Amino acid sequence: MSVTTDGLSVSYGADSVAVHELSLRVETGEWLGLLGPNGAGKSTMLKALAGLVKHTGAIYLSDIEAATMRGPERARLVAFVPQEPVMPSGMSVAEYVLLGRTPHLPFLGSEGKGDLEVAATALDLLNLTNFSQRPVGTLSGGERRRVVLGRAIAQEADILLLDEPTSALDIGQSQSALELICYLRKEREMTVITAMHDLTLVGQFADRLLLMSGGRSVADGPPEKVLTADFIRDLYQADVEVVAANGGLAVLPTRRDQR
Repeated sequence: MSVTTDGLSVSYGADSVAVHELSLRVETGEWLGLLGPNGAGKSTMLKALAGLVKHTGAIYLSDIEAATMRGPERARLVAFVPQEPVMPSGMSVAEYVLLGRTPHLPFLGSEGKGDLEVAATALDLLNLTNFSQRPVGTLSGGERRRVVLGRAIAQEADILLLDEPTSALDIGQSQSALELICYLRKEREMTVITAMHDLTLVGQFADRLLLMSGGRSVADGPPEKVLTADFIRDLYQADVEVVAANGGLAVLPTRRDQR
């Protein structure tokens, strides 16, 4: 399912424009990585696509304007994993992941066998089956991130929005999570949009990158066009070397005090 924005803008007051007239199209099955320094508008853009903040301009999901959709209909199409999810501390991991099935249930309906099987599969994919009865309030930060991703997977949406999906994950968990997203994208032809600070990871996995600053698009294209030392120096005030690695790109900081 494709995602299109036409003049998308989000403001938090008259003097605070978080996203400014952003127009783009993400094709079905494409993985778009959002980059940019803190305050660039990445998280706000994801929230707008998920229908969580007011905006001007238009958002189209498979050429249907999102504003015309009812909440459950949109939720069946779009799954959002926020950077700081709210999780009821007394709820078990299995119960929380099962919440992903809510948009698929009839009014006042309850989960059936099929819903339980989908949730169990999501737990298994993320190696969380042994945690299924643990209260989410007892989990570490990395475990919580995996559980939230499990809920999104159980939602079986066509569009997956992820805000810093590898935050609080160690290097092995980060690699596993992104490889799982890559696998699901190919199996379900899922469209993925991620906001990430780890330039190397996004350069390894995303098909296309959108570099943002001040709520605007600075560069848009394949990783080799966007992940350049000049762009990174200008926007992040960081000196780096960008090298090809494993079919993608790696961004290596160069120590200025060693010169």
